[in-house]
Amino acid sequence: MAKPKIACQLIIFGPRNKDDLPGVLKAVADAGYAGIEGGSSADPKELQKTLGDLNLELAGIHSGYSSFDDLDDTIAFMKSIDCKLLMCSGVGDMSRGLAAYEDAAKVFNEVGKKCHDEGIKFCYHNHSWEFKKFDGVVALEHLYKLTDPKYVYTCVDVYWVHHGGEDPVEFLTKNLDRVGTVHFKDMKDDTFAEVGEGVINFPGIMKVLEQKDDLEWIIVEQDRTNKTPEESINISRKYIKEKLGL
Repeated sequence: MAKPKIACQLIIFGPRNKDDLPGVLKAVADAGYAGIEGGSSADPKELQKTLGDLNLELAGIHSGYSSFDDLDDTIAFMKSIDCKLLMCSGVGDMSRGLAAYEDAAKVFNEVGKKCHDEGIKFCYHNHSWEFKKFDGVVALEHLYKLTDPKYVYTCVDVYWVHHGGEDPVEFLTKNLDRVGTVHFKDMKDDTFAEVGEGVINFPGIMKVLEQKDDLEWIIVEQDRTNKTPEESINISRKYIKEKLGL
């Protein structure tokens, strides 16, 4: 397979994404990443110029379930920068149980088709709470069953799969056909860690992903760090390069 490119989710930089986006992007480029995942609030022309100057790409946009009122604007933003992955997390009011996932599935099928028609992959990003069972039914499996794999892909977050009690290697193997992208972050002492610093089996994960011919991006997403963001993203990038060959 063609080797996927490695991007960095900018969440680790916190408010610096608004206060000093050019500095954040330079730090990402200096660490050896090929792209970023972020939001769609920046000026597209300025962002495109800054990314181009640093030889970075916009790998993906992450939005919440409540943001689909602005879907046309998001798609226009993405197309202007040649971005082809739209991630979404959450299904609304989860106190409604499976009904929330059933209603979300209808929305995701519509959003996914609209994105598909524009050349964009719409991907659902899991957390651990979707592995909760309702009357013996795993919520995330129910969501997958009700969504059209032609229009709704997965953004598999391996940390949250592990946190939810599943084996990321087995989970990816079972759902490989639907994978649009993968979020890499590790777990150490029951919290977020740099890739390679914790308990997640990344060599095993890569053996599964190597079977997939159309995986363009792997995205490092560490929500928080007790180091500087620069230290953390460099540790993750070094491990992925030296131990995983990417």
